[in-house]
Amino acid sequence: MTDFLDARAHQVDEQLAQLSETFRFLLDLTPVDAADWRRRWVAGEHTTPDFGYRELSTDPDVVLATLERIDVDQVEDATVRHLLQGKHRELRLQAELLRARNSADFLPLAIEFYGSVTPELHDIAQHILDEVEPDSGDQETVTAADFHRLALAEIDWYQQQDPEVVMRAELRSDVNGVLVSGDALLVGEDSAVQKRRVNALLQHEIGTHLVTQVNGAVQPIRCLGAGLAGYDETQEGLAVLGEIAVGELTRTRLRQLAGRVLTVDAMLQGGSFAECWQQLVSRGFKRGSAFTTVMRIHRSGGFPKDACYLRGLVDLLTHVREGGSLDLFYLGKFSLVDLPDVAELDRRGVLEPARIRPHYLSDPASGRRLAEAAHTPLSQLVSAEAAEPGTPATTPEHSLI
Repeated sequence: MTDFLDARAHQVDEQLAQLSETFRFLLDLTPVDAADWRRRWVAGEHTTPDFGYRELSTDPDVVLATLERIDVDQVEDATVRHLLQGKHRELRLQAELLRARNSADFLPLAIEFYGSVTPELHDIAQHILDEVEPDSGDQETVTAADFHRLALAEIDWYQQQDPEVVMRAELRSDVNGVLVSGDALLVGEDSAVQKRRVNALLQHEIGTHLVTQVNGAVQPIRCLGAGLAGYDETQEGLAVLGEIAVGELTRTRLRQLAGRVLTVDAMLQGGSFAECWQQLVSRGFKRGSAFTTVMRIHRSGGFPKDACYLRGLVDLLTHVREGGSLDLFYLGKFSLVDLPDVAELDRRGVLEPARIRPHYLSDPASGRRLAEAAHTPLSQLVSAEAAEPGTPATTPEHSLI
């Protein structure tokens, strides 16, 4: 493939990608003791949590000083320059957020980074909770150790397609829930996953976040692996589409996405931890899951990221409904706003083809489910296709459960 990028573009891109990889943004903003506080809260000790956090992996002042020395404006290619300027601004804001962690300065920066909740998005979330009843009874769960084992099997499937694919999964005592950091899926030792949602979560985390990291890392623009500016919203929307594609978007999950939006809005309106928790419980959320949602949104001084899951899903469904393709989104991590720039680079032959594709796309039924979802009211997106809880939609390895 011909390299159309000038030397300065490669240099700046490499500098920004390397800098992005030096700090663990989400991990550094996530409490290390949330599981302990959750147990105490569910037991009735409703003292506003005083969460503990990791020592920052990188000094934010060092990141900011490094950014000062990176001159993006000298990149000749206008399209690449525009994308890298956005990444430069985002890295600066991330460093400022880490520096402001747990201070009064954090929330305004977080709103600048992730936005707030529009009346339209609030209405969508409210409609979902009004229309979608909570699942009745307790659901059978899979332990963190079993989920980790299944994640390793899923990663092995990708490495059979391409032995050079670098992905890993780790069981961690300092992580709450399941999340991706770099090329690793991190599974909290106290996590439990609903059996009927195991495949959906694997496709969300591995089939979207890790697949796009792998594909982005081999692009001439390495920031497509680390993530271009504002990629979170589109990435999370794409990941939820993966859950829909395998037929495992449950009522509980859709309500969770809506509950996150309303909790972000309540937090931004000044709602306390206890008030936000009570709002969810009054809407039918279980006490423990309500705590986790509120923790995610109140952490570090107020973190509105969780509204982006539903917002990203709505925007991508609109994109598909209007005839848009999802193919380019698997090349790396970028926002829907930057799709025209990425499409231009692809047309010019700058970008490499996807090294791997999401596992769920190997199932012909996935495309049908996604096409139908684009024309289905959100409150009716919950799957009726998974015949038995935990039955995989695409991958026989998951029958190990």
